[in-house]
Amino acid sequence: MNPDVLKRFVHRYLMAGLLVWIPILTTVLVVRFILDLMDKTLVLLPAPLRPQALFGMRIPGFGALLAIVVLLLTGMLVSNFIGRSLVGYWDEMLNRIPFVRAIYGGVKNFSNTLLSGSSNSFKKVLLIEYPGKGTWSIGFQTAAEVPIVAENLGEPHVCVFIPTTPNPTAGFIVMVPRSRAIELRMSVDEAMKMIVTLGVVMPPPHGAVAPVAPVATAAPAVSAAPVVTAAPAAAAAQLPTQTDPQRRHGTSGEYI
Repeated sequence: MNPDVLKRFVHRYLMAGLLVWIPILTTVLVVRFILDLMDKTLVLLPAPLRPQALFGMRIPGFGALLAIVVLLLTGMLVSNFIGRSLVGYWDEMLNRIPFVRAIYGGVKNFSNTLLSGSSNSFKKVLLIEYPGKGTWSIGFQTAAEVPIVAENLGEPHVCVFIPTTPNPTAGFIVMVPRSRAIELRMSVDEAMKMIVTLGVVMPPPHGAVAPVAPVATAAPAVSAAPVVTAAPAAAAAQLPTQTDPQRRHGTSGEYI
């Protein structure tokens, strides 16, 4: 077999195999890492109630099941008056500790903002000119208004989180004038795929926005002009030959 043909054959099918197996293996490794991390919550159970003691073997994902049960029970507890009172006392106690107060308060506010359905955080993908002129970066709007920045700069600003690639959990925030932030017609999932894949996976084009205002104002002027000016002139030209018999026969001296 020709060496060039063999090389193309191996390259073609090797790449096809990699395209199939790389996403599968990456997904399996990530899911396994998350399950192993959640299985560490089993240390909260007494030794006789752990899977090794009950079933004689380790069951992957049992920690995830335990975490879901704990979250459901916690949600049921804090949904009533007694549970909310207990959480309020717990918050008040932690807020009195200097170092713990900063960590607990920041994480609590962040989780409330992120998990709240009425929040606009991480729902808009923005294009901003950063880190220099002519260089653009993709970020997520975390706050639509920054009052303290607007008071000092005299212009409304938005807070934008710019994630790093390929690890979008790290990044930094910048304050950008609202007039210089461009909202992209792109979903958060599409932006995340673009960031994680180093820009290899691009979102499909969504098309340009149609200029609605010029069309609405120009159309009446074009259609109204012929109706108002041309129609009466045409009627006046035809009036002597269609509606006045005396003038039609006046050349021969005959009157009706």
